[in-house]
Amino acid sequence: MILVATGLLREARLIARPGVVVIAGGGDAKRLERELDAAAPRAEAILSIGLAGALVGGLAPGDWVVDGITAPFVIPPGARRGRIAASDRPVADTIGKRALYAATGAIAVDMESGIAARVAKRHRLRFGALRVISDSVEHDLPPAALAGMRADGAMDLPAVLRSLWRRPGQFGALIRTGWAAETAFRALGRLRT
Repeated sequence: MILVATGLLREARLIARPGVVVIAGGGDAKRLERELDAAAPRAEAILSIGLAGALVGGLAPGDWVVDGITAPFVIPPGARRGRIAASDRPVADTIGKRALYAATGAIAVDMESGIAARVAKRHRLRFGALRVISDSVEHDLPPAALAGMRADGAMDLPAVLRSLWRRPGQFGALIRTGWAAETAFRALGRLRT
């Protein structure tokens, strides 16, 4: 069995297939690590698959970044190999993205790969990350987009609407972010084993 860590329930639904157990972290790092640890004794490898933010130019929504092994998933054509940084919170602005690249040399960032890698190491399992870019290094995420994930990995529409109510000027940026995320989700849906 392959164990996969991801952030959102929508990602988990796109990745799920026979022989693959997917756990959506939802931004709850402790729960994700606990659930991965519990499932790891039955796994042959742990992968981190889902959306990521770009830390360098030349990566656009829908582009793939690969770090380490990917079996049984097929590396998508045109995927770029490089390090994926771990963060315990979304890296939402250009300044933060560029600073993380300068500090780590990573080309993308997500919130699950570091946890999955730590669990894989603890259980002596192979690890790899296959991530699709949802926001470029030049794209700042609006506060409403950051408010949109519940701890179980589902979308929190009321939180998004509250954020828009407080700051309606972010509506255009939220639409742009949504279109970019849809491009990434479509790419994720085409991932093959």
